[in-house]
Amino acid sequence: MSLDRQPMSPARRLPGGPRLGPQRAPHEYYPTPPAATRAFLDAERFDGSIWECACGEGWMAKEIARAGYDVFASDIADYGYGKAGLDFLESAIPRGKHIITNPPYGDGLADRFVRKALALTAITGGKVAMLLNLSSLAHPARHASWVKRPPARIFVLDDCTCFPQGNPGEANRWTRTHRYCWAVWTSTPVTTTELRWLSTAPYHLRRRTGP
Repeated sequence: MSLDRQPMSPARRLPGGPRLGPQRAPHEYYPTPPAATRAFLDAERFDGSIWECACGEGWMAKEIARAGYDVFASDIADYGYGKAGLDFLESAIPRGKHIITNPPYGDGLADRFVRKALALTAITGGKVAMLLNLSSLAHPARHASWVKRPPARIFVLDDCTCFPQGNPGEANRWTRTHRYCWAVWTSTPVTTTELRWLSTAPYHLRRRTGP
């Protein structure tokens, strides 16, 4: 992580600058705890290369690589890991068969990431997996989208806290109240969604070292 914890890039900024608001992390960077990725990769398997398109410092991409996958990591900002300055939403060429990421949430960015990922994996025949806030599943503005293209599986995590820039010291009073799930879309559209519960506890115990 950079010393000032606010990496800048010549690439396109978020609306209004690198922050969507004074209480939001620069570039919406809330890295995924390694245990949440480890648990997911044990529950859902992939048959080819993976693109982690909002990689930050590589917390998730490193776990994907440790699980034995060929992973291409990129981010619009420069965190010293992966391909910096690559705007996923402007990408026309898939960088992996499957796409797995924790997308930025503010200003409708997560919705745009899902739509873009589905468009790109329609070319490759791969799956899309997104770490999402549970509240996004019950939202009037998203209801039609969920019904039109529901995920094949949703894994509800029992314990996952995504701290601003990975730093608990930057958490606000709401940070620890958020709950998360993995949503998985397959290349073949489905009409129903399988709901599973997923615990991260065994994966905290397995390896306590950082990313």
